[in-house]
Amino acid sequence: MKNWLARLFGANAHPDEAPGAQPSSASAGDAPAVAVPEATPFDLDLAFYRWLTAGVAHAGSMPEELVLDELARLARQPEAAADLVPRVPAVVPQLLRSLRDEAMSAGELARQVGQDVTLVAEVIREVNSPYYRATTRVTNIEGALMLLGQNGLRMLLARVAFRPVISAQSGRLARQAAPQLWSQSEKCAQAAALAAPALKANPFEAYLAGLMQNVGLVVALRLVDQLAGSAALPQSERFAGALLEHARTLSARIAASWEFPPPVAAAILHAGRAEAGPLAQALDAGERLAKLRVLAEAGVEEAAALAAALPAPEGRIYERLRSEAE
Repeated sequence: MKNWLARLFGANAHPDEAPGAQPSSASAGDAPAVAVPEATPFDLDLAFYRWLTAGVAHAGSMPEELVLDELARLARQPEAAADLVPRVPAVVPQLLRSLRDEAMSAGELARQVGQDVTLVAEVIREVNSPYYRATTRVTNIEGALMLLGQNGLRMLLARVAFRPVISAQSGRLARQAAPQLWSQSEKCAQAAALAAPALKANPFEAYLAGLMQNVGLVVALRLVDQLAGSAALPQSERFAGALLEHARTLSARIAASWEFPPPVAAAILHAGRAEAGPLAQALDAGERLAKLRVLAEAGVEEAAALAAALPAPEGRIYERLRSEAE
């Protein structure tokens, strides 16, 4: 994230500073003799967090360390953290292993999907939606495969399996945030898959990472719901940054505990960092573009301005994330 902001704003973004750190004494913003002070770079992650959690009003205040300490504990116990979200259908880990094998036959894919009747029904319902523009009604997995192709069906299966993990939430905050989180997750998966080929990353693994990257944030919001009582959700920059970092670690560790491909968990953990490999870079691009899109659609002017300044390759991906209702 910081590297991308640095490219967009030039040296003024201070990419090597920690979130929330004060600018160095040599920065233009601190020099009183400068006539036009440096503008503060737009913090996309912080804006996303505050947009996501807006409108949750309580009477008191919650100690920030209470939430962060519990999140750190859950990060050490991913099985316990995974209990706070609906698990992906039992057939999905098997499907994920098979779906990565591009040599797998269409018949074998249809047979494996057919093991989960609910998953089949959701796929058929989805493939008959206006989004896919089927000319005749699709009634089985074989028909969906013919319409979408093997790669399209793989992504649709993953998306259908993941929807309840993000969307089916209880608790005030998690339930309020679920639609926005799912919208961003879908867009992130799509954008990461589109960015992957240029980075020589696997598009399907990038798509999976995009769907999975918000699961830890769902856990964090569920935890806040359990701890909050009548307290208010902290909104400080420090708390938001720490919560999002814990959430990323949780997503990676839950992905590993759910038997996701190891590169997916590693990409989630390293996205936006200096040591990021091609898959993590694709995920980082997907996250940024998806957050820009949902914030711009929500009327956040700074996000729209940043989107308008995107380099052409990222701008083309951003345009493909346009919501149907926009």
